[in-house]
Amino acid sequence: MIIKRFTLISECKRNNINAVRISDFSFFKLEFFQNGLFIHITFLKSSSTLSIMLNISQTDSQMHCVSSFQDLVATPFHGSINVICWTRSLIGDFAEIVNKVEVGDHIVELHPDELRELVLTEQGHLARIILLNDMKVLQAHGASPTLNLIEYYERDDSYSFFPTDVYSFHVDRAPIATDTFLCTYYGETSEILPNAQATQKVLIPEIWDELKKLYDGADEHFESFLSEQFFDLHYQANPDTKPIKLGLGHLCRLAIDHPESKVLPCLHRAPKEKNGQKRLLLIC
Repeated sequence: MIIKRFTLISECKRNNINAVRISDFSFFKLEFFQNGLFIHITFLKSSSTLSIMLNISQTDSQMHCVSSFQDLVATPFHGSINVICWTRSLIGDFAEIVNKVEVGDHIVELHPDELRELVLTEQGHLARIILLNDMKVLQAHGASPTLNLIEYYERDDSYSFFPTDVYSFHVDRAPIATDTFLCTYYGETSEILPNAQATQKVLIPEIWDELKKLYDGADEHFESFLSEQFFDLHYQANPDTKPIKLGLGHLCRLAIDHPESKVLPCLHRAPKEKNGQKRLLLIC
């Protein structure tokens, strides 16, 4: 990781993204990929100068970036690459959509018809077009996208030593060849972790011993028990690892565990939400 501080005035342009005029902002974030690097830039304006924090994370061992939806779905996983990301700098006001929708419980699904009924400003309308189009192209590809507005996910407190909720690093599994698609439009973004930087929890001796205490069947069926209860899908990050945030607006395709997969499944988790801030997430 490389971190630098420096000052600039008025504009910033990076990696084929149109120059972003920031003279009217006191705080602004920009995220994008370039040559296997995931770059986060935070702008903090003070008087006539601009303080910038540049955070560059290496992702080329796991992630491949593309510039179109066609490449997103057509590019095969290979070697250590188990994440394909269509990197985008989106326009529109997604916060307006978030603020227009009431969340009766901790999570609500937004259907296309409900999105179309929202009365929005021009910027909110631009965001709505992107949401509807993303769902449309994914459905045309054969996926079943769900757009969720999330305050928080339910925590799993069944076993204190082994929570199996989405805040734990885990992999997805299916009996047929398929992938997971994720895109965060607003709020904290999903996180991934290289497979080499985590240990399957069921292989940790202390956890294995606790799971054996829970199980009261025949020894030869113990692994089936782990699979049926989804224990074998969860991983523990190694010490000093740094999860990689997928970033706002990037539509990512994650490899999962299925019989035809030629790569390791992608380790990912939901982020911890900031107090009072919702997430707008597309998943399928």
